[in-house]
Amino acid sequence: MNSKHIHIISFNVPFPANYGGVIDVFYKIKALHQQGVKIHLHCFEYDRAEAEILQKYCVSVNYYKRKMGAINLLSPLPFVVVTRSSETLINNLLKDTYPILFEGLHSCFYVNDARLNNRIKIVRTHNIEHDYYTNLASVEKSVFKKIYFTSESKKLKRFEAVLGKANYVAAISAGDAKELSKRYKNVHHITAFHPNEEVKILEGKGDFCLYHGNLEVGENNEAALHLVNKVFSKIKTPLIIAGHNPNKELIEAVAQHTHIQLKANISTSQIDELIKSAQINVLPTFQATGIKLKLLAALFIGRFCIVNLPMVVNTGLESLCTIADSPQAMATAIVTLFEKPFDMAEKQKREVILNTAFSNVENAKKLIELIELFL
Repeated sequence: MNSKHIHIISFNVPFPANYGGVIDVFYKIKALHQQGVKIHLHCFEYDRAEAEILQKYCVSVNYYKRKMGAINLLSPLPFVVVTRSSETLINNLLKDTYPILFEGLHSCFYVNDARLNNRIKIVRTHNIEHDYYTNLASVEKSVFKKIYFTSESKKLKRFEAVLGKANYVAAISAGDAKELSKRYKNVHHITAFHPNEEVKILEGKGDFCLYHGNLEVGENNEAALHLVNKVFSKIKTPLIIAGHNPNKELIEAVAQHTHIQLKANISTSQIDELIKSAQINVLPTFQATGIKLKLLAALFIGRFCIVNLPMVVNTGLESLCTIADSPQAMATAIVTLFEKPFDMAEKQKREVILNTAFSNVENAKKLIELIELFL
């Protein structure tokens, strides 16, 4: 692979690895490094500090200020794309001929740039982005944000055609790969990179259920409210909701119930401890795009996992979860599994699926093989 060098353009600084997209980027970097790949990392910086740990896995790390000016809302390009452009970045890419991995549609400003015509270009897609933004608009309470997400969705739908200029599209889920294959050639499924190298589940029984996620994100806030108002309000099983920056509506909803707790702005390691200790990880979603890293975490280190169909559809993880789509079905499943010790034979079933289809080592090798086909 050109002496195994690669440029990776990241939409954000991928450390700390504490939410979906950056988890995939950080553990991909780590896995490629372990395969001997020399990584030239480029990060757009806007809400996170530079991270010294990245130097451990990359031969070079460059940071570029994201252009957050409101004037960019008027661009025909999506705001999330046009704000991630930099002449310094393109000049750095032009210093050699190494392959380029663009992380997410957000980082694809230069995919169609004529100066990169002779380069191997791979786009890692994390979602069907216009669907994701449409769903964000549908759950948003703020009128301004609703307008923004709706506009951004339309722009992302048009901009997605840039994927046709990439040599490969590496979709994060089988469902996304199937959808994108209708529009583009050379779409491959390379599933999510994540922090778990082996299935480690505590024996015994937990005494609470857990929902976790970044509560600033509309879909996670909606899922948490759904659990409080439609599911756990009907039963007395203890629930902990953990995540960043819960809004007033969620705080007030939780306050109505003595058996529901909110743990806000705790560390990744504290959330991992909760995932391990819980009797059940309850993870509904109302977005069936991408793959949810929280689901992988729950299956690698947690006991029982109850989800609705959109959380697992087309992921290959369906058989490892209890699927309950209605609030009543979810409440019934929770009450049943809360009294049941976790069967460690179920752990072996998880190992068979997770250690093959969701192995960071195997996924890194697939990515390297794709690039080598072009060399």
